[in-house]
Amino acid sequence: GDDTMYIERFVENPRHVEIQIMADSHGNVVALGERDCSVQRNHQKLIEESPSPAIDEETRRKMNEYAVLAAKTVGYTNAGTIEFIVDPKGNFYFMEMNTRIQVEHGVTEMVTGTDLIIEQIRVAMGEELSFKQEDIRIKGHAIECRINAEIPEKNFMPSPGVVQHMHLPAGNGVRVDTALYTGYKIPSEYDSMIAKVIVHAPDREAALQKMRSALDEMVVMGVETNLDFQYQIMKNQVFCEGKADTGFIENVLKIKG
Repeated sequence: GDDTMYIERFVENPRHVEIQIMADSHGNVVALGERDCSVQRNHQKLIEESPSPAIDEETRRKMNEYAVLAAKTVGYTNAGTIEFIVDPKGNFYFMEMNTRIQVEHGVTEMVTGTDLIIEQIRVAMGEELSFKQEDIRIKGHAIECRINAEIPEKNFMPSPGVVQHMHLPAGNGVRVDTALYTGYKIPSEYDSMIAKVIVHAPDREAALQKMRSALDEMVVMGVETNLDFQYQIMKNQVFCEGKADTGFIENVLKIKG
């Protein structure tokens, strides 16, 4: 968050694009494509997708190459994410590296057909990666919406409480990662994220449609959530055109974040 704020002094409202890498202790490093994480509130990601609508094939290739080079140079092992910001002209700048699995890793799993958690365990056991760079092919489009127990209209104020009733979306290409159940007490001491809804479809337009349906189907009663807010974003013209940058929520939706 602080890094983003610092760089934004030089690039106003950049795009936030990150590369997922996986590295073993035998010198193998594989890049698994990028995720666009530009839609943020309070410098925390709300929506992630892959591939990013903000970059072209050449930029994608360079980003993947630099991410692998960075990991190899420091002798890194494990899952990792190399984060970049992208200016309106398509130039990209290194921001930071997250040396862990990230919340949005499921987006990459959906488009690459991999299981990054199993891969982490394999790497930790000293085994070689189960895939090579040439095995990685980005298929279709995946979008993730983070579902938080919060009130967007009140500056995303957390809304802890007890879940009285819930229904999760399902179906082909719909994945929900959550620990929620009816009767669960959402605590006030931790992050407000209660679920991740991830969809996968042949193209971005189909993924948007599928996410709208999934959010429409999802029910969480007993606490306030950002479900309606996420649904509105999925219908927002700027987002649907793939033009949402890091200032999107504050500027387009007129909500201070």
